[in-house]
Amino acid sequence: MTSESRSIVAGARPSPNIWHHTATYEVENRAVDPDGAIEAAMRAVDTWDGRTVLDVGCGTGFHLPRFASTAARVVGVEPHGDLVALARRRTRRLEHVSVLQGTAQALPLPDASVDVAHARWAYFFGPGCEPGLAELDRVVRRGGTAFVIDNDPTRSTWGIWFRRGYPEVDPVAVERFWSTHGWTRTPVDMRWEFSSRADLEAVVRIELNPEVADDVLADHEGTVVDYAVNLWWRRF
Repeated sequence: MTSESRSIVAGARPSPNIWHHTATYEVENRAVDPDGAIEAAMRAVDTWDGRTVLDVGCGTGFHLPRFASTAARVVGVEPHGDLVALARRRTRRLEHVSVLQGTAQALPLPDASVDVAHARWAYFFGPGCEPGLAELDRVVRRGGTAFVIDNDPTRSTWGIWFRRGYPEVDPVAVERFWSTHGWTRTPVDMRWEFSSRADLEAVVRIELNPEVADDVLADHEGTVVDYAVNLWWRRF
């Protein structure tokens, strides 16, 4: 067993980008949604002000300080021990933020202990994530809300690239899955906006296989990519 495998909770679903390219993924996080369209769409559904927030698959904790600016308490859960350490370092001065090592399908939290759950590109990809949904049923209090943000492959420049890189993802099946489980879809249009072409290219290369990355970068100019996501949400 390698030192890396010992730092990962059993049952975790591997993340090919942030687990292996943490610094580049940080660049990606900074480039995502500069206008705050995703947060605005979430707030149109429910607020986390003065409440307890759970960030599932929090990675390096990029979103934790933002939630902490208005929430009463924020808990991040992440399966990869090295990323847990980075998230704890990032939030070490925020006394009402804690980061726990665990998985979406076995959240290390008591029943009915959070008001708002958030998962962004983290495990919840539709069919197959039923154990994680069961855990949300357990930990979200009555009157709470869960949000899942994922790619919308049916539109936008990134959607075209995503379909080329992940042809096995069936957007019709994914939408059917969420709808039949009682979740509502809010489409959100946002963008990647990078400070340099080199940053854009580095991020594309951790998200797509080399052949697809080469092709899409050859056809795309500039440092901005229009990007569509689905905000899936459910009230409890």
